[in-house]
Amino acid sequence: MTADRFCFDGRTPCELSALPTNAGDAREDKPKYLSRTAANLEEMGRLQDGFYADGREGLVVILQALDAAGKDSTVKHVMGGLNPQGVTVHSFKQPSAEELSHDFLWRANRALPPRGGIAIFNRSYYEDVLVVQVHDLQKTYRMPPRTTEVGQREFFHRRYRQIRDYERYLYENGYRVLKIFLNVSKEKQKERFLERIETPAKNWKFSASDLKERALFDEYAKVIGEVISATATPECPWYVIPADQKWYTRYLVSELVADALRRSCHEYPALPDEARARLQDCRRRLEEED
Repeated sequence: MTADRFCFDGRTPCELSALPTNAGDAREDKPKYLSRTAANLEEMGRLQDGFYADGREGLVVILQALDAAGKDSTVKHVMGGLNPQGVTVHSFKQPSAEELSHDFLWRANRALPPRGGIAIFNRSYYEDVLVVQVHDLQKTYRMPPRTTEVGQREFFHRRYRQIRDYERYLYENGYRVLKIFLNVSKEKQKERFLERIETPAKNWKFSASDLKERALFDEYAKVIGEVISATATPECPWYVIPADQKWYTRYLVSELVADALRRSCHEYPALPDEARARLQDCRRRLEEED
């Protein structure tokens, strides 16, 4: 699988600045990858149907990225190949007062799908070790001293452990967590920001606060690498995929989702003999109608 080359499963550290952000040699075969994406979307639809009917596993797809990396368009163009009946999409924005009054995994846990369902997290609980860490927001939390007075490094190391434990818990209870980071370059981010400013239909996507976050691009890259290194495991690895060319990003994401569904339970339940006999009786009655 092409995306395997972008996998981090805890055996090697992740240094984000050293990883590719563009399609590289794949640009010479763009039509081939567009065709493969279409085939993956078709396969995803078929597999999801059995996955939903089987109902023994759940799938959580986490999309993390810096601004303008293409999370929304990835959800639209790749996840659009799935039946919406079995999919929920959650965009985790700045936490509300109610959410802040609970533990940081509370709102994500509420958004888990039932087994047989797929949840797409556009951002996730990883914001609580990324944005919170970069901006030192944990100092504003109303929590007991034993949790906040341990120092910043220990505070987030505890959260890394809690995330690993939580994802292991999900895996052991029938859920797969597919974690994808869309790795966009600083140059491409600038280009997309300018496009949002210059295109009236995209003005709503841009905020002056985006520039404040962009000024911290390198700091974010450093923290993201640490977070990925600390929370990647064999059961729940990270995939850090290039995001400068959206067609290539969509191909890789479609490959990962299709592979996750292939490895999941997606068998149609076999009816017991009694139920099959009832079906045959219903068939006979239908055929005897005038």
